[in-house]
Amino acid sequence: MPLPPLVLSMGDPAGVGPAITAAAWEALKDDSSLAFYVIGAPDLYSQHCPVQEISSPEEAAAAFGSALPVFPVGNLPEIAPGKPDAAAAPAIISAIETGVAHVRAGKAAGLVTNPINKALLYETGFRHPGHTEFIAELCRPDGAAALRPVMMLTGGGLRVALATIHQSLASVPGSLTRDSLVELGTIVHAALKTDFGIPSPRIAFSGLNPHAGEGGALGREEIEIINPAAETLRSRNIDISDARPGDTVFAEAVSGKYDAVIAMTHDQGLIPVKTLDFWGGVNMTLGLPIVRTSPDHGTGYDAAAAGNPRPDSLIAAIKSAAMVARNRQTQ
Repeated sequence: MPLPPLVLSMGDPAGVGPAITAAAWEALKDDSSLAFYVIGAPDLYSQHCPVQEISSPEEAAAAFGSALPVFPVGNLPEIAPGKPDAAAAPAIISAIETGVAHVRAGKAAGLVTNPINKALLYETGFRHPGHTEFIAELCRPDGAAALRPVMMLTGGGLRVALATIHQSLASVPGSLTRDSLVELGTIVHAALKTDFGIPSPRIAFSGLNPHAGEGGALGREEIEIINPAAETLRSRNIDISDARPGDTVFAEAVSGKYDAVIAMTHDQGLIPVKTLDFWGGVNMTLGLPIVRTSPDHGTGYDAAAAGNPRPDSLIAAIKSAAMVARNRQTQ
């Protein structure tokens, strides 16, 4: 069965979102398998490309070949590229909420989120730690336990999931637990099968310390936390390594030894991805009942003001979302 179109949330309208969305439409408009619509204000896009306002997601596929379909939501102040305005926050949030609702209702195949400025939203009472946590909360069934979303970055031939994300390096050792890594490894294993279509995934844990602790001489987190988690996962028929040295594990993955790496810290995981593919990296959220991807960059106010943003990462995120949606359809 053909999939419904993807849905894009507008992100911060003063950032690069409008321009890169229009550029992505220009690049993909002839490929109906990548059809999408954006939730936002039509005026944000009409200066960049032809626009067709739609009243339902079902209208998007027919419009996509000739104009960017835009599903209007919220009221925006007058927007100047590069100049964020807190008055836009309600519309930014509404676009995310509407996009999640469309995917959960089966009207869209997946959600691709344009970048937001969390600090801007915090000024208006936004209470979630970030974009991903907000989407996870929107996806949580009534009365159910909170979902654990997992950030995976893809690019340059790598798939890298993160054990810790936006926290200080000093706090990382105390936040790593065997149970948490077992849960993380289980989510990554399941996603590699369902989302990436890899029947027998091979995963590597990175070490936290130099040389993966060198037998305890440089730290004991590998011996006491990471390797026991790997042993538990292997007992559940998940193919995962003990902690591998961070200075070699990514080269091993690029060479084909592993299908994914679980990195212990944010920069440990993002440095190799961004070095190998700075413009085309994709942020994928695993562990959710909906497909969600996003470009691997922020709002880009400077690029928005200068009028020279690059759409590479958003285009890659759209293609990744379509791939995951197709793979899930075959499960």
